Amino acid sequence: MAPSGRMSLDQAILRLIIAHDVPDQARLLDLLAKENFKLTQGTLSRRLAKLSVQKREGRYERVIPRDHPLPSYSLMESPPNLLVLQTGPGLGMALAIRVDRTVVPGVAGTLAGEDTLFVAVAKGSTLAEVRAQLERILGAPQ
Repeated sequence: MAPSGRMSLDQAILRLIIAHDVPDQARLLDLLAKENFKLTQGTLSRRLAKLSVQKREGRYERVIPRDHPLPSYSLMESPPNLLVLQTGPGLGMALAIRVDRTVVPGVAGTLAGEDTLFVAVAKGSTLAEVRAQLERILGAPQ
C-alpha cells in the first residue's frame, strides 16, 4: 500500500493485468481511472516498461527474463513444511517465477503474493534441504 493507505500505482497495474484481460493501454487507463489513478498514456507506458509488463498473445502481462537480477529477500522457516520468503513491494512474483522455472527437488508448490513467496516442502524432504536449493538458485537471503 502507498503511504496514504492506498494501493500504489505499480501495485494497481500489476493487480489489474492479472485480474483482467487487458488488450491495450486505453483499457488499462480506464481500469486505473475507476480506481482514481489519473495518468497519461505516456506515463503509463513508462510504468509498464519499468515493471517489465509487455503485450503477449493479445494481452498485457509481466515478463521477467531468466537473467533478470533478483531482488533481495529474507527467508524464514515455518515448520513442518513451509518456507516464507519476504521481498520488496511488487517483487514476490519475481522470486516465484525463478523458483517455478527451475526444477527444485523437494518443492511441492509455491504461492506468490505482493511481497511474499510461500514454498511448500514436499513430504520426504526437509526444510533445510529445500532452503539450500533455494539459496543456490536465488542467492543467499539478505
